[in-house]
Amino acid sequence: MGSESSSAQYIHMVQHLIEECIVFNMSKEECMEALSKHANITPVITSTVWKELEKENKEFFESYTKKREEKSSSDQETETSQRIQNILLDSSKKINDQ
Repeated sequence: MGSESSSAQYIHMVQHLIEECIVFNMSKEECMEALSKHANITPVITSTVWKELEKENKEFFESYTKKREEKSSSDQETETSQRIQNILLDSSKKINDQ
């Protein structure tokens, strides 16, 4: 039972981090790379959780993808990377405080 709770918490954390990536207009690939680099989350885990979120929120992701395609995110990369690092630090602090 403890491992189920731990697994659920981990998946919830990955989901939260994906949502933060979305706030910063990141693609699935950018999110997978950022979480792998900054949170040591295996890309296959990020991809799997992202796909489940897409299934549950099909209309949102269709709109999100369309809007992303309309914008150029290259000028935001440095700022986005810094924000993701700050988010991950905050998340780590919260997890460690529990």
